[in-house]
Amino acid sequence: MPTSTSTRLWVPRRVLVTRSAAERPHTATILERCAAAGVTDVEFLPADRITGLRVTGPDGETDERATYARAKSTLVVVVSPPSQRRLQPIPPSADWRLDLAQGCPAHCQYCYLAGSLGGPPVTRVYADLDAVLGAMDGHVGRGGVTSTSAARGHEGTTFEASCYTDPLGIEHVTGSLSAAIAHVGTHAFAGPVQLRATTKFGAVEPLLDLPHHGRTRIRASVNAAGVAGRFEGGTDPVPVRLAGLGALARAGYPVGLTIAPIMPRGDWRAEYGALLDAAADELAGVPGLDLTVECITHRFTPSSKDVLEDWYPRTQLEMDPDARSRKRGKFGSVKYVYPAATMAELRSWFADALEARIPAARPLYWT
Repeated sequence: MPTSTSTRLWVPRRVLVTRSAAERPHTATILERCAAAGVTDVEFLPADRITGLRVTGPDGETDERATYARAKSTLVVVVSPPSQRRLQPIPPSADWRLDLAQGCPAHCQYCYLAGSLGGPPVTRVYADLDAVLGAMDGHVGRGGVTSTSAARGHEGTTFEASCYTDPLGIEHVTGSLSAAIAHVGTHAFAGPVQLRATTKFGAVEPLLDLPHHGRTRIRASVNAAGVAGRFEGGTDPVPVRLAGLGALARAGYPVGLTIAPIMPRGDWRAEYGALLDAAADELAGVPGLDLTVECITHRFTPSSKDVLEDWYPRTQLEMDPDARSRKRGKFGSVKYVYPAATMAELRSWFADALEARIPAARPLYWT
């Protein structure tokens, strides 16, 4: 069975530290971890403005591919902007968004961050972790997804740490996820809480002995073999992610499967069926298993399509607006989703397959 010894550990080629982040205690932890990982290129910036990420060609224009490569190999240690400490609702996943970092080292060709984060896709980790975690107290009991829900109220007030990063994918050079888990597991909150994180990586060993006290749910982001193998570059193979999930479950963590983004490609029923069978095998026999499932279909926006086609000009990812249904958000934003008939077929199949193959799993939502 695969273990985290076969995981991919991202090592940034260089680390930038902004002036405001330089003296923060968590920055010292990050730099120690980076040094242990073999990073030798560390630069302390004279201000808080991040420079040197864009690459220009002979014509003076930005070389998008080279800029993407440079950004993806760079870790920047920053102080979180005030907006990040004013927690925002994040339905349907959780009550509140809790950002430990922004950016991800993986190379998923459908990347959800494309078009939503400005500038080159650098990974920023927050040095003021104490302030980020301290913001949780004022939001306990005030959410609109779980803390006021009859169906999910037992989860308490939920805080999602994976909206703009994969926190396990950078954990070995940041330590932020471990610190957050320990804080949530031991802090005296005014009511029940749950930290949530999802990941495409499997290096879970640093988390297994933390005092989580069942207050953190970690989900493996998984997909059919044809999707994961073609479109999820720089991530751990799905069997490694599932092995990590099994280890977490056996260490007493509540766990979950985030099946995303679901794509009806090729023999999708057989491939997703094999995925669910593999998950069931990995989690079989776990005492007191607490398992949830979230199903998210593939969608894109006009801006994310443009960004992704710059990043991955030879992608075979289907992003044809004419083959999709146009959906408007409450503020007029546009996204392209599968047509209603396709969505209905997918939803029906997954509902039946989950009940048959992983009856212990508790579905949270379909989107």
